[in-house]
Amino acid sequence: MLKTRIITAVILLAVLLPVLFFNVAPAFNAVVLAFLGAALWEASRLFKAPRPWLNAAALTAAFGYTFLLRDMNASSTFWMALGVMFWAMRFAPALKLGLPPIDSKGSHMLGFLYCIALISCFAAIVVLFRHSATYLLSAMAIVWIADIGAYFSGKAFGKRKLAPSISPGKSWEGAIGGGIAVLVLCVLSIVFSTNAPWLQDTFAVQLQAHKGWLMTVLLLVLITAASIIGDLFESMLKRRAGMKDSSNLLPGHGGVLDRIDALVPVLPMAALITAWIS
Repeated sequence: MLKTRIITAVILLAVLLPVLFFNVAPAFNAVVLAFLGAALWEASRLFKAPRPWLNAAALTAAFGYTFLLRDMNASSTFWMALGVMFWAMRFAPALKLGLPPIDSKGSHMLGFLYCIALISCFAAIVVLFRHSATYLLSAMAIVWIADIGAYFSGKAFGKRKLAPSISPGKSWEGAIGGGIAVLVLCVLSIVFSTNAPWLQDTFAVQLQAHKGWLMTVLLLVLITAASIIGDLFESMLKRRAGMKDSSNLLPGHGGVLDRIDALVPVLPMAALITAWIS
């Protein structure tokens, strides 16, 4: 399993990094559409929607026309705000209130909203990439650091379960450790950015430069919390659907949603913050 996981990760990096840094628009668009289509297909399956491939194809085509073929600058803020609003008002509360029965109208509506949230996430990817590939990766890296920090902190200190009925392996100590890891590494990137030009166009550095230390710390904590909520919400969807992984598209990793679940609420937030500080 570990060998398969590593091989898949290496292949993904070999595809994604050149696409991002060589700045070839058709290649970037193709990768975005492929991953969005896969994520929408997986989401449709988690909600037991009929014809998940058709749902995914229709929404992916609409996304491609709206965000890749047309000038999306006028509508991008709306879509980012829509995604953040759905997470704040519907998905995050579901962690406490629970999910509706999977065959109910409420679940069908929730599934539609989640697909819109995925579109908002991928629209944010396009927005952040148009700023720069480094900037996009730096926003994503906050989520990855939080996840890695939470894993090791949870292993070392985890005692109090964060959400035992949803994800028994997660602990409050792990969540706090992930937040501390984000703050430490972002502070270091800000401090050393003066002598490291490649760090200057990164999310945390730009945020601190425009809004100061206090706002930077507060927003990084909020982003870390949002990443945890995204992870837990997808875990709850899988548990309700009786699925261990969202799919088997990525050998050793599960599905696309299993890799991006924490990014889904974070990237629209990062794009809104970017518009605010620009």
